Amino acid sequence: MEEEFVKVPQDRIGTIIGKQGKTKEELEKNLNVKIVVADGVVKISKGNTEDPLAVWKAKDVIKAIARGFSPEKAFKLLKNGKIFEILDLNRYAKTKNDLLRKKGRVIGKNGKTREYIESMTGTYMSVYGKTISFIGDFENVYDAKKATEIILKGKPHSAAYYYLENVIREKKKSDKIPLWKESK
Repeated sequence: MEEEFVKVPQDRIGTIIGKQGKTKEELEKNLNVKIVVADGVVKISKGNTEDPLAVWKAKDVIKAIARGFSPEKAFKLLKNGKIFEILDLNRYAKTKNDLLRKKGRVIGKNGKTREYIESMTGTYMSVYGKTISFIGDFENVYDAKKATEIILKGKPHSAAYYYLENVIREKKKSDKIPLWKESK
């Protein structure tokens, strides 16, 4: 029997279970897995599903909720092509104050920086604990993560915005270029 375990922060357990167990129940039903929550650890077991990735998908959804995403956003990972990525802030911050400052830079005043990165890339971001997490399509998560890293490295916000604007400009250009020429 295939099993996975996910350690979950105490303050996120209630969100994983959901009101009257609805979130846990919905995940079990959608993926045909069994989920047991005990002592800050979530155990995911394979049910009688044919999907070899069911446990892995459930693990990603639970990790996303544990990293601060709402269940609605985390459930987007059940769609094909969506990925979940975690950026460890310990790589960028040396002290607790440095960590708080860097998180504040990524979030921005009234959440504007995070919102801008999300809207430019079509991803979801969550700044929680010592991590920043992303949900979206592979390319878009890559771009959002890269823009976030620009800010974490201490460069101006404008450098991250410029990077995102260039990426979008290049994507629009490549959409206009045909893959082959039609012959007459």
